[in-house]
Order: sequence, then structure tokens, then C-alpha cells
Amino acid sequence: MSTQTRTQRRNQQMERIRHGSGFIAALDQSGGSTPRALKAYGIEPDAWSSEEEMFDLVHAMRTRVMTSPAFTSARILATILFERTLDSEVDGRPTADYLWDVKGIVPFLKVDKGLEPESHGARLMKPIPRLDETLTKAVDAHAFGTKMRSVILHADTQGVAAVVDQQFEIANQILDAGLTPIIEPEVDIHAPDKTGIELLLLSSLSAHLDDLREGRDVVLKLTIPSVTDFYYGLMRHPRVARVAALSGGYTRAEANRRLARNRGLIASFSRALLEGLDVSQTQEEFDAALESSIAEVYRASTT
Repeated sequence: MSTQTRTQRRNQQMERIRHGSGFIAALDQSGGSTPRALKAYGIEPDAWSSEEEMFDLVHAMRTRVMTSPAFTSARILATILFERTLDSEVDGRPTADYLWDVKGIVPFLKVDKGLEPESHGARLMKPIPRLDETLTKAVDAHAFGTKMRSVILHADTQGVAAVVDQQFEIANQILDAGLTPIIEPEVDIHAPDKTGIELLLLSSLSAHLDDLREGRDVVLKLTIPSVTDFYYGLMRHPRVARVAALSGGYTRAEANRRLARNRGLIASFSRALLEGLDVSQTQEEFDAALESSIAEVYRASTT
């Protein structure tokens, strides 16, 4: 792909992310969460005997989702992929190319490698080995950006600051590679001081966003806030391309209800999006269930 073509593609994708109507589908379950995702899909652990077979099963599930007629750019802006999904093909094409060229959906890559043990009420990301190599691969595979997740459990100033500092340190490395990072400092929905965490998080995010230079834009993926429209101001920050919300353990119905109360906040759901899908469904049943799910999440994202 020529430099001019790559630039045009990125500009079109950024326009979709900034101004498109829809939400982000998270299909990035990693090694630790894959068995749970498969079980929810009706595939028990005894269905595979190796990690390779497990990933083949989850890729088949994701392929079924991505190739469904319900899964289109009319309501889905972007999809977050696990690295092995990026390395694979869908319908005979590299996954990222299939998403953009066939579906018009912007591809992102999950780059974090899991979480450290809790410290100061937060779980930082584990070190990400060979991140520069992964980012080069993502660019070559035509991904638009990346995603990385941390978790905050308590309103501890030091812990929140450490999470946001780490997120933006890596985000700057991602921006240097020519990719757009999705910054995801998840707040535990069960935290007794969730509102206090969100106050600290907003302050820290705002300070780091102010330090970004023009043209170095990011996407934020945040837990649906306890206070309605709490992150509305962030959406107007010139360095914020979009603010999305994770479902965080809520059912789809509850996540959608909470999401719909917040102006401008769009979904970036994984488990909640795939809720109700089953390997035993006929293709017609599967497509109908996915259509219903996508329609519900879209309505909540555009209210």
C-alpha cells in the first residue's frame, strides 16, 4: 500500500471514528478470557485439547459474527481484535482488510498482555514485550489503532495516577508508530467508592490530554459513569476522537440502560454484545439474535 493510499485510508477511518453513527464491537477476548467466551457461546472446555484448537474455535465464532449480514458499518464503527485474529483470515482475506474493505468497519488491535496484581487500589498492565514489533505488524496489517486495558478498584490517588501515567506513556509509543490508541482505564463497577474513582480519573485524564500535541488524538474507553454525562466534557477535548464505554460486567439490558442516559457516549461491548449467541443456533437464528443485539446497542449508543 502506498503512503498516499495509507494516508487516505487513515483519514477516512478517523472521520468514521470521530463522527460516525454507531459503536465499537470488542472481539478481543484473549487467552485468559477465551474459555469463558466459548462457554457463553455453548462450547465447553472439553471441546478442545490444545490452545491451538481453542483459538481455532474462538476464531470460528468471531468469523461467524463478522461475516453475518447483521454486522455492518451501518451501526458498527470499529472492531477490536485479538492479535491472533489479526494474524488470521476472514472469508479469504486478512482480518483487518476484510473489516475495512468489505464491511467498512475500522480495525483496532488489543496489545496489552494482562494485568499486574493489585497495588494502591489499581491493577496496572503487565509489561508488553516486543511492543514495537507488534505495532509494526499492526501497521503492516492495516490496523487503524490499538487498545490496552488497566483496572482501578479503589479511589486511591496514587493508584489512579499510576494507571493513567502508564496508559499515556504507552499511548505515546503507539502514536509514534502512526496508530491511534484506545486508552482503557476500567473502573470496577462494584467499587464502593466508584464515584470517587471517577473524579480522580477525570482529573488525571484531562491533565494528560492537555499535554498531547495537535494531531496526536486518542480514543477513550471508560466504564459507564455513576453520574450522568460525567464524561461529556471530555468528548469536546480536541485530542479526544471518541469516548466509548465498556459494559464492565453489566448485562446487555443494564449496560444499554445506563449508556443511553449519557449524551455522546457510545458502546464498546464484548460479552454484552455477544450475549444470546450460541454455537447450536442455525445461521438464521444466529443472525437474528445478533441483529437484535446490535440494534439494541446501537439505539443506546445514539440516544
